[in-house]
Amino acid sequence: MILDLLLSLPALVIALTVHEYAHGLVAYKMGDPTAKYSGRLSLNPMDHLDPVGTLCLLLFHFGWAKPVPINPMNFKHQRKGVILVSLAGPFANFITALIFAFILGAMGRFLTANTLTVFLYQVVQYVMVLNVGLMVFNLIPIPPLDGSKVLAEILPYRYRYRMYELERYSTLIFIAFILLNNRIPFLGYLSRAVLIFIQFLVGLVF
Repeated sequence: MILDLLLSLPALVIALTVHEYAHGLVAYKMGDPTAKYSGRLSLNPMDHLDPVGTLCLLLFHFGWAKPVPINPMNFKHQRKGVILVSLAGPFANFITALIFAFILGAMGRFLTANTLTVFLYQVVQYVMVLNVGLMVFNLIPIPPLDGSKVLAEILPYRYRYRMYELERYSTLIFIAFILLNNRIPFLGYLSRAVLIFIQFLVGLVF
């Protein structure tokens, strides 16, 4: 368990930090300076990590970071802004996973196996896998996850309002979702599909 924590902690810090930073950066580019003025337009993990959420991620592989404050009223194009900001976090996780996958490929190609390189290889592998997992999880269309915000902006207005109304029941929905996923691990299936795609891209180079 201690080894698992040593391997997963840097991966979680990286995954959560790039996810929240990407939300704030795209919001700023779309005209909303709220994240910048709140000190959240930063790659400093301490600005984003929620102690309880991080602990839950380490122990139960289910948790959260401090959400980056966003004011959609500041966006130049509100609907487009909400969609792009919502997708920015998962997309940043995908790019991070892809980068670390290429690092893995280079390590396997050029480094000699020893205790240190094997440990580093496992750390890099954790970063790749957890970024994919965080991406897939956040794209679930359940409030307040990123996928729900994208879906709400795509839906007609009357359905969008009902989608946001579901947020008050998000805790119960999450519990039901976790129980269902324990029986049918479709998040695992989706994550593996993304990892296979990433490995295919890496295989084109190494």
